[in-house]
Amino acid sequence: MVAGLNAFGAIVVGGVLMNLLTLVGGLTVLLPRRLQQQLLLPLIALAAGSLLGGALFHMLPMGLEARAGRWCGVWMAAGFTTFLLLEQGLQWHHSHRQGAGSTRPLAVLILIGDGLHNFIGGLGIASTYLINPAAGVAAWCAAVAHELPQELGDYGVLVHSGWSRRRALRWNFISGLPFLLGGLLAWAWAGSLPLAALILFAAGNFLYVAASDLVPEIKARSSLAETWQALAWFAVGLALLLLLALAES
Repeated sequence: MVAGLNAFGAIVVGGVLMNLLTLVGGLTVLLPRRLQQQLLLPLIALAAGSLLGGALFHMLPMGLEARAGRWCGVWMAAGFTTFLLLEQGLQWHHSHRQGAGSTRPLAVLILIGDGLHNFIGGLGIASTYLINPAAGVAAWCAAVAHELPQELGDYGVLVHSGWSRRRALRWNFISGLPFLLGGLLAWAWAGSLPLAALILFAAGNFLYVAASDLVPEIKARSSLAETWQALAWFAVGLALLLLLALAES
């Protein structure tokens, strides 16, 4: 019972803190635009390295310990493919609606995609924590590294779509609530949920976001100085998650 309560408290705190990150976009008004641009590349590169490190150094080894043979790859492939289909579906729907003369759905689609992403992320990270608290904290840190640049970008898109700053912050916050919901469901149904499968599914999600959304941003940089800066921060993200994995063993 005590262990359950401790896990419950940790999941709630992690969910609340993750949700507060959705408000980071509002802080950009305090920063000069040039500084915002300078911070974006290091954040993206750090997030890419952290997500890859979280998936490869923490979540995959846990899945290998809990499940045998090919099923590890199957669940990771399922997580990767699910988010590929989700992103492509949202992009197709947005393009289709634009062709009909409407640009309004973009902001709504971003929020829907964010909500689904956060729900599955909450399930996977909480499941990881329930099996191995240290690995769960590492996965949460990797998710935070990804959320920072993503929330800044999402907030910018919402404001660019014509929403007021207050409305953009409010709905961005609401779209983050499913992370806590997913975590609480993982805790409540821990005895009946396939926790190892959820961890591997979330690892596939981490790999997709890093490889499909973040690494291309690094590769698109034309300046040699920017490229080396991005690679350095990418390596920092990987190294931090590797050090956390070594500290667990």
